[in-house]
Amino acid sequence: MHVQNPAGDARFTPAPPIQNVRVRRFRALATPRQIKDALPLTPTAQESVLAGRQAVERILAGQDRRLLAIVGPCSIHDEAAALEYAARLRALAGAVADRVLVLMRVYFEKPRTTVGWKGFINDPHLDGSFDIETGLRRARALLLRIAELGVPAATELLEPITPQYVADLLTWSAIGARTTESQTHRQMASGLSMPVGFKNGTDGHLQSAIDALCAAGTPHSFLGIDDDGRTAIVDTTGNPWTHLILRGGRSGPNFAAEVVAEAAAALRRAGLAPRIMVDCSHANSGKRSANQCVAWRSVLAQRRAGPGPLVGAMLESHLHAGAQPLGPDPAALQYGVSITDECIGWDETAALLQEAYAAEAP
Repeated sequence: MHVQNPAGDARFTPAPPIQNVRVRRFRALATPRQIKDALPLTPTAQESVLAGRQAVERILAGQDRRLLAIVGPCSIHDEAAALEYAARLRALAGAVADRVLVLMRVYFEKPRTTVGWKGFINDPHLDGSFDIETGLRRARALLLRIAELGVPAATELLEPITPQYVADLLTWSAIGARTTESQTHRQMASGLSMPVGFKNGTDGHLQSAIDALCAAGTPHSFLGIDDDGRTAIVDTTGNPWTHLILRGGRSGPNFAAEVVAEAAAALRRAGLAPRIMVDCSHANSGKRSANQCVAWRSVLAQRRAGPGPLVGAMLESHLHAGAQPLGPDPAALQYGVSITDECIGWDETAALLQEAYAAEAP
């Protein structure tokens, strides 16, 4: 809207802009349909995803007593390393499949407490160019190859638009500690086609996650996009396959048996099924990868003690142990080492899954 210069008054100054004042630019993005058409879901991948989802649902329903194990890199930054990890995991998962259902962490989006690299979709070239369309294409291509290997994929969904591009290739999803309180993410989860775990808040309190489980199981109507990229009203049915993830908090770990029992009681009081997973990393390990085995073994011992609410556990694991900073030259990064949180290495991953297999024996 233009404000006219009254009677040619030389003292007149144009009104300042009032919209998009701090937006540098808009970049058009390919629609979900365009990217899916370029990288279509294959019959093999579809079968893998559906079989994985159904298996997770049976575990959550108590019809399958196997341990649900979600293992893999803290974040994906290198497709070659991710595919090597997936190939190794396929062989190991097959060897333990009758007692442990193994899903691979394929995390493309990283919530940040302040600032930092926000994940492969946001910045696939690791150089601050924020080529998000390429990130979406490469993320979908990687998920497709992992599904075709027969490895079910698990991720954390952060941006509410992302599911339209990749959700058909996901077996399981998490809503993270920083977004569990978000109405946007609770609504999104209510319409997702796969099981969803909600983490307790970063303070360690459970109520926000319990509230989220209640909300995600309820139908919602909210703003989103459709496959053609058009803004749409999304009407959902509610997601019956949700569960709580204990990841510790500022006061320390929360995987001990008495804490798990208290969490299960709180879920029951809220009218929710007591389905609980333990995230062995983050605050449950003090962000030290070497401590993940402590939480993992606690989960195994609790399950071994008798039927209870624990359905699974998560490990942050990569080809090689540790973590490395993302410097100015991505080519200088060490292959198979995390650029976000510390991970355990492959040998320890294999050993812990084999421990689980032994512990889950009838």
